[in-house]
Amino acid sequence: MRTRLFVLTALAAGAVAFVATAPVAASQRGTRATVIVRSSNYGRVLWTGSRRPLYAFTRDPRRRSTCYGACAKAWPPYIVHGSLRAGTGAKSSLLSTIRRRNGSRQVTYAGRPLYRYVDDPVGSILCQNVREFGGLWRVMRPSGRLVR
Repeated sequence: MRTRLFVLTALAAGAVAFVATAPVAASQRGTRATVIVRSSNYGRVLWTGSRRPLYAFTRDPRRRSTCYGACAKAWPPYIVHGSLRAGTGAKSSLLSTIRRRNGSRQVTYAGRPLYRYVDDPVGSILCQNVREFGGLWRVMRPSGRLVR
């Protein structure tokens, strides 16, 4: 009886350890940032490889982000930790990165820093042409033009 209890306790501890480390392993694997083109209610626009819409902020000058603090919490910058890839429909010649203040690399397209909206569900665009943090948030066409 005592041996069975010991085995069950050891198995339970192992399961807890596995579950606790699973998110870390998954986040370390996801180091490649991919930009793809998909259809939407606004026509063909840019998305992450995981089907989240990408936005540009009209307040940002080319090749520089002005979205920090509360802005970056609501509109997380699209950060790359490893390689950058132009997926289906995206032009690799328009894809690049900039350095943020903290040293992270934010993905740009046609010189515009890219962001996600924190509450956009997978496959949906909720905040096209929304005015917030002193500018407009707009999705982008594969040509690099913003949807108006």
